[in-house]
Amino acid sequence: MYCISEQQIEFILNDISARGVKMEDLQLNLLDHICCIIEQQLEDDGNFEQFYATTIRKFYKDELSEIEEETISLLTNKNYYVMKKIMIYSGTFAAAVLTWGIVFKYMHSPGSAVLITVGIVTASLIFLPLLFALKVKEKQNGKDKLLVGLGTLSGIAIALGILFKIQHWPGANMLSITSLGILMLIFLPIYFISGIRNPDTKVNTIVTSILMVVGCGLFFSLTMTPATSRIVDVRGTKDFLRNERILATEQMLFEKRNKQGGDTQTGELSKRIYVICEDLKTYMLETETGHKKINEGEDIIIPHFPAHDFFTQNSAASAKLEELRKNVAIYNSSAGSARLNTIPVDLNLIDVNNIASGYQLLGALNDLVQIQMCVLQNERALASL
Repeated sequence: MYCISEQQIEFILNDISARGVKMEDLQLNLLDHICCIIEQQLEDDGNFEQFYATTIRKFYKDELSEIEEETISLLTNKNYYVMKKIMIYSGTFAAAVLTWGIVFKYMHSPGSAVLITVGIVTASLIFLPLLFALKVKEKQNGKDKLLVGLGTLSGIAIALGILFKIQHWPGANMLSITSLGILMLIFLPIYFISGIRNPDTKVNTIVTSILMVVGCGLFFSLTMTPATSRIVDVRGTKDFLRNERILATEQMLFEKRNKQGGDTQTGELSKRIYVICEDLKTYMLETETGHKKINEGEDIIIPHFPAHDFFTQNSAASAKLEELRKNVAIYNSSAGSARLNTIPVDLNLIDVNNIASGYQLLGALNDLVQIQMCVLQNERALASL
């Protein structure tokens, strides 16, 4: 058995590096393999350099650097197939969960919001980024890679914009309009110009471009414009102020009647419910507009905003709302036995399921006014007995 020296090992390592193999692990693996062949097959008095030159040629066809390229290709393909599997599984999962979420939403079943959120987030943050990474590997041209990047970015932003819109989260319109702007003003012109120049892709480019324009047009038709949103908010504010004026009249009549007839049997509970409603209205108005009370003629608009956030971000307000629910439950049990109108609890502010599903601020304020009106009307009816 031939005994290889340190100088010969150093020579082999330097030669491997000089032949274009730069990966350190691959250099050491080749060195170990070549040294084993030399020690086992070269005779003690054999010519080392001649045997090494013959041995090294067995590892490549044209150049030794080919083996490094093949190694990188194998490692890349290994990651490619893993990423492809994850992409397929995540896409299938997202589509299935999103479909069930939409079905649950149409059936008004609990859990629809969670399913829709999980489906869109999975598609946006796992499926689409992996699709982008795999498509970029397949593209050689820089323009093609740019198109893939812009398309993926637009798709992620549109999906998240839809999620924000469904969940009534702030910034939904801005995110959706920005993503569609990127798609229509940047991605589509580049895609159309580059695709229409190629006779093989000309027809597909035209058809795809038309579909994108139609899809964006349908999306915009469902989006409330800033001008429309302001009109809706102005009308909603006027309706709330009109209800407040009616409530004030009802309160004045009650106080006038109460001076003549005295307190009723539900007076204390009615007062407590009335005060809680007033406190909640004041809190929401001051938080959103900076004013505790809005008077007619003032240039103050109550915006289209989810009421849910007012209670999730303030524990005191949440506790007061819970107190209102308990008092209303007690009041309704008493009102039923006294043949009075009960306070509605379904599909309004004190309905837990309703407020958690994107309930709006103006609707919440009007519901509080409705509760106060019901209490006052009952008290007037009792006082007249």
